[in-house]
Amino acid sequence: MAANNRRMSGKKGAQVGSGGQRRKGLEGKGPTPPAEMRKGHKKNRVASAKARQTARRPAPRGRGGKSTSELVVGRNPVYEALRDGVPASTLYVQQFIDNDERVREALQLAAERGGINLMEAPRPELDRMTNGLNHQGLVLQVPPYEYAHPEDLADAAADAGEDPLIVALDGVTDPRNLGAVVRSVSAFRGHGVVVPERRAAGMTAGAWKTSAGAAARTPVARATNLTRALEAYKKAGIVVVGLAADGEVELGELEALGGPVAIVVGSEGKGLSRLVGETCDFRVRIPMPGGAESLNAGVAAGIVLYEAARLRG
Repeated sequence: MAANNRRMSGKKGAQVGSGGQRRKGLEGKGPTPPAEMRKGHKKNRVASAKARQTARRPAPRGRGGKSTSELVVGRNPVYEALRDGVPASTLYVQQFIDNDERVREALQLAAERGGINLMEAPRPELDRMTNGLNHQGLVLQVPPYEYAHPEDLADAAADAGEDPLIVALDGVTDPRNLGAVVRSVSAFRGHGVVVPERRAAGMTAGAWKTSAGAAARTPVARATNLTRALEAYKKAGIVVVGLAADGEVELGELEALGGPVAIVVGSEGKGLSRLVGETCDFRVRIPMPGGAESLNAGVAAGIVLYEAARLRG
């Protein structure tokens, strides 16, 4: 009996369960990273060399010039940019990153798209690249956008045997509005969008995303001086139509939309600038029975483009 008691006294009682704490150790670590991400692999060395060459190589300039490169920062923004087809040259991944689902999905999308260099970088380097932003270990480099020249849009219409249908933006600074206009121009078979070089939205990653892929097939031109670009259109026989809440002509009355036309959309708050407004052949108002004071640039452009497409048949 005493011996039995000695055996029992050595017991620790009921064992406490792990509470699932060991489950992570039993789970897999996900799919094997692409060869480009595996340190020491030949493809990793080749990808790194290409990325370094790309960074050193000066970018050729188009007739409309190029924007600067842009960084998309953070796991969700990077994943969404890759999913939505935003152009990308390099995906930077932090060394020893916690390989969660969003990271794996981003790597998979980059591998599937092809043409995107995968670079592993230490956290301090990513901190320096992003000026201390919360990058969460993922940084996507968007290459500079190559703008067309305003004349290119009219030339493209002539080559297709069509009357030019162009939208120019005056004072629109939100890239999402630019993306929405690009999407509408594409939907109604327009020939492109013109933006001023200064104080205007450019083709950023946000504009690309809002365009829902339309930016890949609809050119955006950049004008050093928007007024001079519109005057050149007028000399080429293109009617310049400005949208204004106090326009002299109602949208449904303007038959000129059925021919060669450049539609000018101003900012939601200020409308058309004075010089641009004076350059327009017509100032058109959109009837709004609901009494709204103004429309978003993307919505206004879509309404007028629909009317132009209807007149063209």
